Amino acid sequence: MTTQHPHTVEKIGGTSMSRSHELLDTVLIGNRTGDALYNRVFVVSAYGGMTDALLEHKKSGEPGVYALFASAENGWQWGDALSAVAAKMVEKNAEIFADPARREEADSFIRERIEGVRSCLIDLSRLCSFGHFQLEAHLLTVREMLSALGEAQSAFNTALLLNQHGVNARFVDLTGWRQDGALPLDDHIARQFEGIDLGRELPIVTGYAQCAEQLMKTYDRGYSEVTLSRVAVVTGAAEAIIHKEFHLSSADPKLVGADKVQVIGETNYDVADQLSNMGMEAIHPRAAKSLRQAGIPLRVTNAFEPDHPGTVIMSDLAPKMPGAEIVTGLKGVFALEFYDQDMVGVKGYDAKILEALTRHKVWIISKTSNANTITHYLKGSMKAIKRVETDLTEAFPTATMTLRKLAMVSAIGRDLSGCRILPRAIAALDEAGIEPVGITDMVRKVDLQVMVEEDDFDAAVIALHKGLVEAPEARAEVRRAA
Repeated sequence: MTTQHPHTVEKIGGTSMSRSHELLDTVLIGNRTGDALYNRVFVVSAYGGMTDALLEHKKSGEPGVYALFASAENGWQWGDALSAVAAKMVEKNAEIFADPARREEADSFIRERIEGVRSCLIDLSRLCSFGHFQLEAHLLTVREMLSALGEAQSAFNTALLLNQHGVNARFVDLTGWRQDGALPLDDHIARQFEGIDLGRELPIVTGYAQCAEQLMKTYDRGYSEVTLSRVAVVTGAAEAIIHKEFHLSSADPKLVGADKVQVIGETNYDVADQLSNMGMEAIHPRAAKSLRQAGIPLRVTNAFEPDHPGTVIMSDLAPKMPGAEIVTGLKGVFALEFYDQDMVGVKGYDAKILEALTRHKVWIISKTSNANTITHYLKGSMKAIKRVETDLTEAFPTATMTLRKLAMVSAIGRDLSGCRILPRAIAALDEAGIEPVGITDMVRKVDLQVMVEEDDFDAAVIALHKGLVEAPEARAEVRRAA
């Protein structure tokens, strides 16, 4: 790879990718001409809905190709599901390419990938019909191979579309298609970027990368942001950029009101981590770690407002004044309360509970405890949490457990100390007629967590934003911090 000027590495998410022609007029080309088109690298996600169809629906859990293949009861249904995905991909190609020749090129590319995967899965099914081979041992590889199809299509199409518009774009395939062996991620990236002149070419990179680390084993569907971060580090980028379909704002404008929220001008990776914990990812925490350690700032922008600078996230950026920057939250949080009178002074309870939660892949948002009670606030399926309850009942037959579905609202900021965040939050909720189920105010003042009934979620977000961000004293703090 050669470059004479600072460059950026930029990621476009799936929802934005589905609006390809609008992206041409904003982040991909816009008003740029000549040299201004280059010294950028784009890491792209699959088109919206494709990964859901290939794996399983992220929210509803409806099975896709992978889930059907992994389930022995479903026989060959996965083949029909794969054909449906192929039809969906061809339909997307028709939407993007009006020119028949370009459309046929895009169709041929994805058909070759789809049929290659189909042949592989048929052979694997036959192999595992013999008792010596177990399907479970290969499922992670199958999941990665299927997921890669979505990113391969979007990256190939984006490069083709840019070429059609006179941009010298290059498709950079990190999916490992027909590649012998798997290299460590950084080595794989470095090899794929060999010979690329960033001053003359615009690389379009697949968000999925096959590597020895097996990204999906650790990150599951959060792999594209890890790819972004490592491409930025390996290529020595001056800045990483994530293009979303919204700004990183002080609250959800659809809930609080567009006239009341404020776009966050700058913040630090600590706040980004807290947002990830609440399911409102600016960037995956592991990806943020790579950028933070390399000293690479991250910019989060609205892909369809190219003239807005967005939000810059930097390492160890301290606020000029303390105060809440963002109010966000989660519905469908399960409070698992574990009570045992024999717990007082006895070690080992915590470890056993965490072991059960980890085994059943339940996401821990927060935890509180006292002499004989440990309460975990969890995000996961009811089925998984019930399995945790079963395991703990067997391990602690004298314990009592209760499960309650709540919502969590969090006020997050680089520094919440010295601004009376807790009394102001309680006053704001009281004024709105909301009684919290619980409040966690940590010694390290970066977030305040409030548990409320699910029906009170919207009102709690509005109340806390009004009291902690919109209030005159809060507005002054936020303006000075920005």
